[in-house]
This record gives sequence, C-alpha cells and structure tokens, in this order.
Amino acid sequence: MKLYITPNSPYARMARMFVIEKKFEPRVETIVAQTRTPNSPYYAINPSGRVPYLVRDDAVGMEESALICAYLDQLDGKPILERPSLEGQRLEAFARSMVDGVSVWNRELTRPANERSPTIIRHEMERARRMADLWEREIDHPWMHAPLNMAQLTLGCTLGLEARNKEFDWRTGHPKLVTWMQSIARRPSFIATAPLRP
Repeated sequence: MKLYITPNSPYARMARMFVIEKKFEPRVETIVAQTRTPNSPYYAINPSGRVPYLVRDDAVGMEESALICAYLDQLDGKPILERPSLEGQRLEAFARSMVDGVSVWNRELTRPANERSPTIIRHEMERARRMADLWEREIDHPWMHAPLNMAQLTLGCTLGLEARNKEFDWRTGHPKLVTWMQSIARRPSFIATAPLRP
C-alpha cells in the first residue's frame, strides 16, 4: 500500500501515527506528495489534492484520516482503535473542529505577508483559544484516557501544531491539557511523525 502525505499536515500525521501504532510500516510505503502547486503529478493520483491518501493493495484509493485508520485497523483482524460511543463521537467532533481551524490559521501564515488575511488569522486564533478552554474542561473525560481512539489522535496532532505556529499558545492557562499532551507526546508514533519546524 502507498500512503501519500505532506510532512506538516496534522491530518496526514494521524494516519502516519496509526501506521506505526499498528506496526504496519513494512506494509505501507509513505510518499511525500506535492500539493497546492499547479500541475502537480499528485493530482493524477488523487484529484482532490488532499492528504492523507491511501492507495490500497487492490489499487483503490481513499482519503480522510479516520477512514484510512479504520481501514488499516481491520486488515489483520486485530483492531486496536476503540470505536466511539455517541460521547466519543461528540469529543471527536470537537477535536476535528479545532484541527480544521488551526490548519486554516497555519495555512494563512504560509502565504506572503501581503496576501494574508488579518480577519481569518484573528478569527482562527480566537477559535483556537476557545477550543483550548473547552478541552481544558473536557480532557478528564474517560474517552480521552481510554485505549487509542480518533479523538485522541486528532487532538494530539492538533496540539502538536504548536511546532509550526509560535502564536498557537494552547498551554498557558490549561494545565490539565498540558498533562494530557505529555502522555501523547511520549508515544513513539508521535515522536516519529513530528512536523518540520519553520
């Protein structure tokens, strides 16, 4: 199988972490895709241009981190990914909201200074602060301390974006979130997939 990624994508990082958690590195070749450039050869592989993108052994492609993780998890008949209850889905949705917002913010910062939108940056910065406050209240939920699940992967990869954005200060005023992140950050899969610093 082939997993197309970009090194700094939190969405790709979720899938990359899960490949390691499943010990599937020998079965999954990781390929860096060229995205957001005109005429990239990657668009012939995945017309949406998004990552992660998994090309299965049967040559069928699939995108979306959660779907890719769920597919990989069932391949060997030994699933490790906890399936969410409604409460788990609620927390997973909050984590997706946060990663989507911080990703938009970070993407805006990669533009030339004269092309950046102060309105978008301010909006996403404020959303990130609100979501950090929310997670400080929610992080004690048993689902966030259960065996590995997509809410944990998504939130961990979101908070890890601080390596790319110095203004993404989710740690200040959120001691419980900091403690939770310390446990995620010790996982070999998290260490091995760290984003590149700007």
